[in-house]
Amino acid sequence: TTFPGRGRRRPEPIPAVIGREAGCSLTLSVLLLLCSCPALGKKKLYIGALFPMSGGWPGGQACLPAAQMALDLVNKRKDILPDYELELIHYDSMCDPGEATKLLYDLLYTEPIKMVLMPGCSSVSTLVAEAARMWNLIVLSYGSSSPALSNRQRFPTFFRTHPSATLHNPTRVQLFQKWKWTKIATIQQTTEVFTSTLDDLEERVKEAGIEISVRQSFLTDPAVAVKNLKRQDARIIVGLFYETEARKVFCEVYKDKLYGKKFVWFLIGWYADNWFKIKDPSINCTVEQMTEAVEGHVTTEIVMLNPETVRGASNLTSQEFLARLMSKLGGKNPEETGGFQEAPLAYDAVWALALALNKTVGPLRAKGHRLEDFNYNNRGITAEIYRALNTSSFEGVSGHVVFDAQGSRMAWTLIEQLQGGSYKKIGYYDSTKGNLSWYGNDKWIGSGPPADQTVVIEKFRYLSQKIFVTMSVFAGFGIVLGIICLTFNIYNSNVRYIQNSQPYLNNMTAVGCMMALAAVFPLGIDGLHVHRTHFPVVCQFRLWLLGLGFSLAYGSMFTKIWWVHTVFTKKEDKKDKRKHLEPWKLYATVGVLLGIDVLSLMIWQIVDPLHITVEKFTREAPKGDLDVLIQPLLEHCSSQKMNTWLGVVYGYKGLLLLLGIFLAYETKSVSTEKINDHRAVGMAIYNVAVLCMITAPVTMILSSQQDASFAFASLAIVFSVYITLVVLFVPKMRRLITRGEWQSDAQETMKTGSSTNNNDEEKSRQLERENKELQKIIQEKEERVSELRNQLSERQALRSRRRASTVSNQNHSSPPLTVPCTDPRSLAPPPGYPVPTLEPHPVSVSFANSSSLYQPDSKISRNNCHTSRLQLLYK
Repeated sequence: TTFPGRGRRRPEPIPAVIGREAGCSLTLSVLLLLCSCPALGKKKLYIGALFPMSGGWPGGQACLPAAQMALDLVNKRKDILPDYELELIHYDSMCDPGEATKLLYDLLYTEPIKMVLMPGCSSVSTLVAEAARMWNLIVLSYGSSSPALSNRQRFPTFFRTHPSATLHNPTRVQLFQKWKWTKIATIQQTTEVFTSTLDDLEERVKEAGIEISVRQSFLTDPAVAVKNLKRQDARIIVGLFYETEARKVFCEVYKDKLYGKKFVWFLIGWYADNWFKIKDPSINCTVEQMTEAVEGHVTTEIVMLNPETVRGASNLTSQEFLARLMSKLGGKNPEETGGFQEAPLAYDAVWALALALNKTVGPLRAKGHRLEDFNYNNRGITAEIYRALNTSSFEGVSGHVVFDAQGSRMAWTLIEQLQGGSYKKIGYYDSTKGNLSWYGNDKWIGSGPPADQTVVIEKFRYLSQKIFVTMSVFAGFGIVLGIICLTFNIYNSNVRYIQNSQPYLNNMTAVGCMMALAAVFPLGIDGLHVHRTHFPVVCQFRLWLLGLGFSLAYGSMFTKIWWVHTVFTKKEDKKDKRKHLEPWKLYATVGVLLGIDVLSLMIWQIVDPLHITVEKFTREAPKGDLDVLIQPLLEHCSSQKMNTWLGVVYGYKGLLLLLGIFLAYETKSVSTEKINDHRAVGMAIYNVAVLCMITAPVTMILSSQQDASFAFASLAIVFSVYITLVVLFVPKMRRLITRGEWQSDAQETMKTGSSTNNNDEEKSRQLERENKELQKIIQEKEERVSELRNQLSERQALRSRRRASTVSNQNHSSPPLTVPCTDPRSLAPPPGYPVPTLEPHPVSVSFANSSSLYQPDSKISRNNCHTSRLQLLYK
């Protein structure tokens, strides 16, 4: 016995049971009724649902609240299933068929019995719909678009409020034909929904005369597939994959630069509006990079929200539904909520089920059945529900809901494009009538060329302005430094130390350095700054400034080192001539070197003048979005026999550099008063030679790379000039500033009226060292003399005592022999030395014969003690 709804009518009386065991049966019946209908309310009908809250398509995030909102409204309605209450038992399938298999058996083998199953994504719906017929279950999907699900033999009880994905293909073909594209490419995720959709698309484009030139697929990692698309020069690309894989694809698209105006991507339109901004740990691209990669792609999307303001079966307009859904989501951002676009389909799926079940109540009652009598073996109730769904037709929040013979929803297709980070509607397509309507703002792609046409654009390569400005600044500072050094050298040319460095040659070096630095400016000037007709003049400036600057700077240093080597390697009989160097010979040497350069440059300019030539490179794909190929061009200063002239110039200059290195090495230990800075000149020659020998071949190799060639050449010029100026002039400045030599020389000049340039600094230092050594020797000799005098005094005392004893025993005596140096002045030391304390005593002849200890130092023999000999000890 069934109980009516709450408060509608009184319960019918329970008839008495007659017979044996009547009491027991009555008690059991009452208990069963109380257990099956708690609080004597509505009977519950259970719906088993799988909502993907995560995974490839997390559509359950918005579809589940929409379905619950529909259930609440249905259960409150008195005209729909008044005796029943629908209850949803749902699980998270994660859009994974393996997980869905486990959850499906949990739904089927656990109480209570489910009357209908509602899966989400296509892969899960395929599994559920194929197994559902074994339990006589109706399957109603809200988010499955796989064309394979339209097979009634395989899925006999399957319905869906989401249209089939094949509904996109007629729209795509219409767009291909509109813009006259004849070749397309495809990339798909290897799942059944996308494989079947692509098979349908291939048949349709073949009928339209369009070729699928590239077809790529992937399972989880799309990197190789995207690279193959770029390798095959794909331009019009149809992508079929879930939202999570779409982020992986476009991260690789960004890396391979497979985006922009020359590429058109067609995607599925049921992703979240900000799907490319969602943080995904499986990719290593930033939001900005993803936004750049997806800009301009086109989506074809089934119309999922009724554009008209009409109240359907739920008595809600589409806008009212969105407002209530937003409230139920609790303030979540719709763009960050998966399945927000499909939420109207889930809402209408619950209403389609409720209306179908309500429609079956009468037919089942006529047959003596009730909805609560449903079990997995009752095919009659399943057949009634199937007929009710198959004939459904009502206005929902997603539009008019009606199913075709395969159980798929029929709807319009919306065409959108991502413009400026947001989707813009550009048209609709009605597949039932073949009408393509536009909003009039389809200029995003214009009348661009087909994918197999490419425009070639010539583009000149110009020097980077940052490099040019940087090197110009360095060159400018170098010129200022050269002017300071030149001014210093001219102002102090009368100073003895400066005069001994040949200041006129140093002035030539400074001028040559400034000319070489000035060549940096024309080296960086190209067709960006001057007209092509004036470019040969710039070429001549480069050549002359570098040539003359090198001749003056290096030639003056080479002349110094050449003179030092020539003079100080002469034989002894010719050394006297080296003190009489005439300055005009030095200037003549520089003039000869400068004249050789001037003559060679003039011959070059007259016989084979420089002119502009253009070098062509391999065509390149542009960095921008234009569907063109770039033909790079580079301007050069050249002549017909450029290699011959360069060989002559480099050969001559190279020999000069090698000779300079040799001369600098040979004279590194030479000291001369005429050129006191030749060691600094040698260091500068080493620097210039090394840099020039490295720069010349490298710039020839890098001639096709304008930035590297200019940077290398200008850096070599700047470094060699800076080092030369610092080595030659800074020590002179430091010496004059710290010692103040220019002041003493000026004062002496004012007193004497002439410059005291007869003393040589190097000679003075040598004499100081020799004086110190002689003083040390004198001190040693003085100590030795003092010691000998002491010995002499002792021996004289001893001889006196012996003589006294001998005289008393002898009958005759002879006069004693003494050393004839009895004058005390003979033992006096030179002026400035201490007077010895020794008193004079006579020395016998026998002592003179035994004073051999004194002879090695003083060379004094018997009867030969003269004062001049003793004074030699002090010298």
